[in-house]
Amino acid sequence: MESAAGQDIRGTLPEGLGAAIRETADEIAALLRRDTDMERPVPGSEWNVGEAAAHLAQANELMADVAAGHVRSYGDGTPQSLAAANERALAEFDERGAEPLAAMIVAQADAYLKAVQGSAIAGTVVTPLGPMGPDVLGSYLLTHMLGHGYDLARALGRPHMINRARVELTLPFMITAMPRVTDTARTAGLAARYAVRLWGGARFGVTVTNGAVSVGAQPPARPDCTIVTEPVTFLLMALGRRDQWSAMARGHILAWGRKPWLAPRFPTLFKAP
Repeated sequence: MESAAGQDIRGTLPEGLGAAIRETADEIAALLRRDTDMERPVPGSEWNVGEAAAHLAQANELMADVAAGHVRSYGDGTPQSLAAANERALAEFDERGAEPLAAMIVAQADAYLKAVQGSAIAGTVVTPLGPMGPDVLGSYLLTHMLGHGYDLARALGRPHMINRARVELTLPFMITAMPRVTDTARTAGLAARYAVRLWGGARFGVTVTNGAVSVGAQPPARPDCTIVTEPVTFLLMALGRRDQWSAMARGHILAWGRKPWLAPRFPTLFKAP
């Protein structure tokens, strides 16, 4: 177990996850506390910085509530319902100030960690993307903060906070969520076995059979296509922040196997929530 200043909640969260959640929240807060223009638009989004920060603060609060055992309804898991829930929540929450939102982002990340430390989670809890255990919920929280933290850093022209170690900590959530965000129109009629590896060693497998997708921590024994991706590129593509073609042109994605032509199809099989 860890204190507020410690490193990890050992035995409850994977090694490094507690520290990554706390540090990411702190780094996002630091972005907002530097005389930030909260009306600056976020590239590729309909939100400005203030709206993106408000959403992040609300999402951290939702995760903390879920971790504490409270039931929170927030869409049905589809990208459309989550987007609608986000807009409703923002309309009901008018705080757009840098300092209050920065403080809330940090406080709610810490509230999540305290809830887990206090063993408030027993088994699985219901999240906007289905039932999850505490390790996957923490990975979800980190993934969400990294995605929107990247958006804020990009909008403000400052370095983002995504690195290889943090990307690897998002994999429990990714492995759980991918079957739930499958684009069934894209997987229809497809049969394929993918081995996905990140530079540095982390890996997982994705199998598509008659349009149904299963994801596991281990790659299939005889993959049709092996995809190796630079970690930051992997996360940004998974979250819809980067397209695969520019990544391939820069050598950040490599593919081989009996059916290497399946590689460009892989990112299209999923819809970022």
